[in-house]
Amino acid sequence: MRAGALRGLRPPGGSVCEARRAGPTGPTERRHGNEGRTAPARGASGSDNTGRDARDCAMAREAVGRPAEETFSLWKREQARLKARVVDRDTEAWQRDPAFSGLQRVGGVDVSFVKGDSVSACASLVVLSYPELEVVYEDCRMVSLTAPYVSGFLAFREVPFLVDAVRRLREKEPCLMPQVLLVDGNGVLHHRGFGVACHLGVLTDLPCVGVAKKLLQVDGLENNAQHKEKIQLLQARGDSFPLMGGSGTILGMALKSHDHSTKPLYVSVGHKMSLEAAMRLTLGCCRFRIPEPADIRSRDYIRRTLGVPGPPAPGRERNQKAQRPKACRKEGSEEPAGLEIIH
Repeated sequence: MRAGALRGLRPPGGSVCEARRAGPTGPTERRHGNEGRTAPARGASGSDNTGRDARDCAMAREAVGRPAEETFSLWKREQARLKARVVDRDTEAWQRDPAFSGLQRVGGVDVSFVKGDSVSACASLVVLSYPELEVVYEDCRMVSLTAPYVSGFLAFREVPFLVDAVRRLREKEPCLMPQVLLVDGNGVLHHRGFGVACHLGVLTDLPCVGVAKKLLQVDGLENNAQHKEKIQLLQARGDSFPLMGGSGTILGMALKSHDHSTKPLYVSVGHKMSLEAAMRLTLGCCRFRIPEPADIRSRDYIRRTLGVPGPPAPGRERNQKAQRPKACRKEGSEEPAGLEIIH
């Protein structure tokens, strides 16, 4: 990855800081990104960092405000610069094979949030074998966000953590690098045609697919009565319809990913993969409504790490309403901060 690949991604007012990390070596630590030092978390030794933790939390929340207009201009220019590098066609031989022969590892990335907290989040990268969909690698970390949520600029809030996760995997277990990433968010289905799946794909140089759970209403697309009627016509797993904007461009597809699902997924091109292949891959990774890789694991990690009450995330969609974790929300569908997004 280029040394300057993250230019424009660091949020205003400071660098990204990691709130809490539970690594394979066991210790939990607190990393202060702005100060360039690492301090142990409060533990059995009797050291009490409660006051410091409270100050850190308060500082982080102060940083997460609406950015200045100058920052918006910088973000827009960065999106335009990186958008020119998006490849919207199949680039790998396995993508053109109907059975995806040659595809062995599929990754999923996600950032899940603690309900009512605009700062604390869990960034996850999970790699599964394909077609077995068995987990071969997992990296979940609690992080503190310093960039605010702004519709259309989700990447500047989330992507730095996801790029870091990919970098760690490249350094630690290069043989487990995924051949494609499923991203909980949008690709070209975006206000400026450059959503989080495109952003991550360009920065990591990996094929990426945007898989969102809610329709991002751009270019005349609306979740209106006509759209809902089309959803009703999706009868069986694999049924779909194109998402054509007012400009006449097909921005993605609405996909019924499970026979018993009443809500479609919204699939769009991220990088280095065609929409047709992206659709087939998404369907191939869905045992239930949501693709297997990362979303549920990140929410489970929040519960384990922070002790947030709530049952494990369910496997079957018909049980999701009753067992839905209320500790977390997701911004991947570009919803305003503060809403509890239903998975």
